[in-house]
Amino acid sequence: MSTDGPLAGIKVVECAQGVAAAYAGRLLATMGAEVAMIEPPEGCALRREPPYLDGDGLQSALFSYLGADKRSVVLDLATPEGRRDLAALLTDADIFLFDTPVDARPALGLDEAVLRRGHPHLVVASVLPFGAFGPKAGWQGEEINLIHASGEGYLLPNGLSVDLFPDRPPLKIAGRFAEMQGGVTALFATLAALWSGEGQTVDVSVQDANVAIGAFAIQRLGDGSVEHRHERNFRYGGVIECRDGFVELLTLEERQWQGLVELMDSPEWACGPGMDDPAARSARGPDINARIRAWAREHPVAELVARAQRLGVPMAPYNTPADVLSDPHEKARRLFGEVDIAGVGPVPIQTAPFRFGADPLAVRRAPPALGADQAILERSRPREARKVNA
Repeated sequence: MSTDGPLAGIKVVECAQGVAAAYAGRLLATMGAEVAMIEPPEGCALRREPPYLDGDGLQSALFSYLGADKRSVVLDLATPEGRRDLAALLTDADIFLFDTPVDARPALGLDEAVLRRGHPHLVVASVLPFGAFGPKAGWQGEEINLIHASGEGYLLPNGLSVDLFPDRPPLKIAGRFAEMQGGVTALFATLAALWSGEGQTVDVSVQDANVAIGAFAIQRLGDGSVEHRHERNFRYGGVIECRDGFVELLTLEERQWQGLVELMDSPEWACGPGMDDPAARSARGPDINARIRAWAREHPVAELVARAQRLGVPMAPYNTPADVLSDPHEKARRLFGEVDIAGVGPVPIQTAPFRFGADPLAVRRAPPALGADQAILERSRPREARKVNA
């Protein structure tokens, strides 16, 4: 593998205002592709998304992450000159990744027929909240719309949250969960199109990507079951409070239950009549959970998780962001790399959730200043156009 990454030599033109397409571009860049962000004169909308790394509201944390390793080229696609320059960039590109709304595409020269006619070699990857085809193709959608449209928000909160706050309404997951899932789907679909031959078109729906993740709840409809957040928990297990934090505990298989009994030092209540029958245990779920929680509150998280791993009991800690950054495992995998961001200083940024071989991928460059890479545009212009613009 090249030291520059497995996608070294691949050229991507990204025209993204939303998280999903930008995240797909970010992962392509981390794998070594040259990703040129096409930004309007006022800059990509993500540059203005809170929270901020500085006190002046100039460095968006979200953009700092999504823009790392990319190049910035300013084009005004509302003008003929801007559209001509984009066409020049696409002539030399392998992938065009964009999230322009369907109804805005014809005026900007971005409808599929125009792109295919002018650039038959290009992988064209469209990433929209509800896809580019279907009754919802023209709909806009933010994170809260997408997490609920996929059905996942309806099932949250669950587990301990429902026990403590049974009257709370449905929630969305913190951050950009749905959009990030759309970005990962776009990444792998685009790579498949790239490697399967020239001229492929990819249509990604962020809603569909999240429906795929939550497909279990939909599959249960075949059994006549309608899953609800008040019921979306395990008969025993789930979120368990310990002395110094919380763990997630699962006991889906008999061997896991037996490992849990050993983990608890085989208390008499867990070894009594009927406890060797999974159906009988399920019927006693609330009582069993009360006993597990009373036991767990006497033990620290690290001790329980370490012992559970040895006994084959699925148990994991609930980590804070600080816990993740300091985790010896992630340090060994070098999941985070420091990037020096202008006006802020060194910031730890996640590279990619995968690696190729012994060495991890690296974030090589901080997010670019607006229009920092106009030279890319100049190189792509035909010689005659360069003289006109000189």
